[in-house]
Amino acid sequence: MLIVLDVKASVESIRRVQAFLKDHGIDSQAHSDPLSQTIVAPNASKKLTVRQLEAFEDVVRAVPITSPYKYASIQGVNAPTVIEVAGLKIGDGSLSLVGGPCAVESRDQLFGIARYVAESGVKLFRAGAFKPRTSPYAFQGLGIEGLALLAEVKKEFSLGIVTECLDNMTFDEVEAVADIVQIGARNMQNFSLLKRAGRSLKPILLKRGNSASLDEWLLAAEYILSEGNSRVILCERGIRTWSDHSRNTLDLSVIPAARRLTHLPIFVDPSHAVGRRDSVLPCARASVAVGADGLLIETHCQPEQALSDGPQALLQSDYLDLVDQCREIHKLLQAKTALHLGF
Repeated sequence: MLIVLDVKASVESIRRVQAFLKDHGIDSQAHSDPLSQTIVAPNASKKLTVRQLEAFEDVVRAVPITSPYKYASIQGVNAPTVIEVAGLKIGDGSLSLVGGPCAVESRDQLFGIARYVAESGVKLFRAGAFKPRTSPYAFQGLGIEGLALLAEVKKEFSLGIVTECLDNMTFDEVEAVADIVQIGARNMQNFSLLKRAGRSLKPILLKRGNSASLDEWLLAAEYILSEGNSRVILCERGIRTWSDHSRNTLDLSVIPAARRLTHLPIFVDPSHAVGRRDSVLPCARASVAVGADGLLIETHCQPEQALSDGPQALLQSDYLDLVDQCREIHKLLQAKTALHLGF
């Protein structure tokens, strides 16, 4: 149920409605912005009538949310979610770029890459301290040591850190270093981990599972949102199909489809989608053109020596070229939109 209140409704008035909901065994979350105040109460329509809720002072109307995902649904908000992190606003119409290697390998490797990522003007740095690998014999990451190196990068280069958490046991340690905690594709339906992420104070980047439908992806986000963490970023990283010309099939059609259903910002990771560096740039350009809020791009000083996903990592020059081209495409689209709207 979406409960719309008078924009001038007091905190006490909102609390009274939420207390009434709680008395009936219904959890709820209040949201406010300069133009509106709302309460989202999943499944309230199963226990309460619209008339009961509209009887409260300051309640303008109550509307059932028909979507299976109540908090993630666009039906429950008046504007897209904007997430402020590391001096950026994600989801406000700007383009957020995240650059870095697949994995933390050493201090020299990490600092060398972080230096040119920072010099490019990109504010978010990606690298995995913990690496979920298909083979148990593959490099699994440096773990806690890798987190310590990421903390050094954060301090030295003033970069926000995006890094993956694999399980509940290490969530506290990852959360202490990360500005954005990543839940990877393999863990998209790790419901215990999603619930822990929902209790985090950090934004969560939720990657789409290898074979997940859009509804399954949004319901995974709902696990996080329903625990109280409203700062969720969706990330498309390719799905498994019969094609063998790339590692995965980058599903750019999911971006406009998701826009029709959710208020959450959407990133694209073309590096993991295609798995080969000669396809990363064109797919990154296409991602911006189709309306992605941000990109995750892998880059490495010596990709031939990378311990994880070297074939998809861009060299410094190619990375810088991608950053410039994607910014120009985004700028062009913004200008076209402004012209269309008559600004």
